[in-house]
Amino acid sequence: MVWKQVIDPFNNIALSVLVAAIPILFIFWALIIRKMKGYQASLIATAIAMLIAVSVYGMPIKLALLSAAHGALYGLFPICWLVVMAVFLFNVTVKSGQFEIIKHFMASITSDRRLQALLIAFSFGSFLEGTAGFGAPVAITAAMLVGLGFNPLYASGICLIANTAPVAFGSIGIPITVASQVSGIPELPISQMVGRTLPLLSIVLPFYLVSIIAGVKKAQEIWPAVLVSGITFAFLQYFSSNFLGPALPDVIAGLGSIICLMTFLRFWKPKSVWRFANEPAATINTDISYTNSELVRAWTPFIVLTIMVIAWGIQPIKDALNSAGMVQFEFPGLHNAIQGEDGTLLPKLFKFNYLSAAGTAILIAALVAIPLVGLTYREGAGVFGATLTQLRFPILTIAAVLGFAYVLNDSGMTLTMADVLANTGALFPFFAPVLGWLGVFITGSDTSANALFSKLQYATAQSIGVDPVVTVAANISGGVVGKMISPQSIAVAAAAGNLVGKESELFRFTVKHSFIMLSLICLIVLAQAYVVKWLIPVYEMLGSKKATVLPDLTKGYTYLIVLAVLLAVIASAILMTTRKKQQTPNLVN
Repeated sequence: MVWKQVIDPFNNIALSVLVAAIPILFIFWALIIRKMKGYQASLIATAIAMLIAVSVYGMPIKLALLSAAHGALYGLFPICWLVVMAVFLFNVTVKSGQFEIIKHFMASITSDRRLQALLIAFSFGSFLEGTAGFGAPVAITAAMLVGLGFNPLYASGICLIANTAPVAFGSIGIPITVASQVSGIPELPISQMVGRTLPLLSIVLPFYLVSIIAGVKKAQEIWPAVLVSGITFAFLQYFSSNFLGPALPDVIAGLGSIICLMTFLRFWKPKSVWRFANEPAATINTDISYTNSELVRAWTPFIVLTIMVIAWGIQPIKDALNSAGMVQFEFPGLHNAIQGEDGTLLPKLFKFNYLSAAGTAILIAALVAIPLVGLTYREGAGVFGATLTQLRFPILTIAAVLGFAYVLNDSGMTLTMADVLANTGALFPFFAPVLGWLGVFITGSDTSANALFSKLQYATAQSIGVDPVVTVAANISGGVVGKMISPQSIAVAAAAGNLVGKESELFRFTVKHSFIMLSLICLIVLAQAYVVKWLIPVYEMLGSKKATVLPDLTKGYTYLIVLAVLLAVIASAILMTTRKKQQTPNLVN
């Protein structure tokens, strides 16, 4: 039996929108006002969404339950799989004692919390977003900042906010690839349009982050470093997105801003070192010094992580891994059981790509790193068990949040809210980013929001005489500022920042910043649509038929062999250096 989605169940779009928005409004109420724990708010919101889907939208109970189960399964894999592995890798570094060396190294560059936030939350987080995405950047950078001694709320909050600028080009440009496939606009013009919007945000974001941490006056004290960080990132993001495409802007901009800021800090230091209130003054034990080989060994988990996530992002490697290790199946009872408003049956597939998933890349990085940082695999297994215990509530929260998102999408509630925004006429370009923001808030993914709304953005823009690339790109740009308040992202950040049970505090920390940045992007897009049209790239639509090209598995396997050799060389070099040091008498007391 096939059930057809209903977009306006009351035949009164205003009333239908009010009812469809109830589950989302509940999330805001539960986290901001009621200060409810994340998993509790998510489970109740899912139940409310299912109740409305069944009683108002007429969705069969069976389909509502299956939809929630489908979302929960996706939450467990690949989202929770990635989060668990990211925190596991960090915990291995802490357990081995190597993170103490990293902390000493960071303090030797700068013990100023403002500058550490720029280096780790903004620049390194952007790099990780470009390579791994899907929660890894926030999970890793928040854990690193907490390990360095940051207030957990500030660590998690600023990592969420810093993660806005790079999200559009995350996971080697997947959000833009999906937007292109759904809308029919080629990837490059979408990349160019996004690359002419987000750099404006990227320039001001470092100053904005430091102002959140320390206040405007303290941010002004380090304005030279803020300018170096923001301008280098924004320029490289603009250049790579406009001339190289959507795959590398985050990788290039993230690495570039790290290198430029670290180089700048060799020649410039702030007049005073800023720390959190009631935090002891920074001290570096000058009696302790580390050799280059010891520093490399301490950073080994993150060096291997970087190599792995870059490799896992290369398409031939993905193809080879998927050919050897991916199970795809139609979700029983749900596949093709829902008919969209346009009459098409909605496919409901689950891809268990256990080899090519980003979480698997992080797991391999952790397994390679365990002996290199001085742990046994028995100790590593103990760390993994402790990590699972640490993340038990976040795992439940993420599964519930994704179940919530899938029920909203499959029942038609998301489309009800989108329909209102699409009927705003000439003002639609202003509201186009809001649609992306809504999609990412619900699904937790800019990629998913683009799959959901890119066609709607395209069709609506055409109907009002605006170039569709403006609104399709706006869906992506608006979505990036919805990421910081998505319940899924909040759960990930809370898990990494030791804030489990305090998700409401984190949500209240980020929500106003999400609305401020969304308003800025809405104004930029409105100007692009009607005032600065010369910014819009010239392009031709994709052909309706694409040639199917079989992946070159030989190339993928060759790359994997090269990767294995590279990891073996790195591991051998570190182990040999460690043995030599152990054999050399310590002459310094």
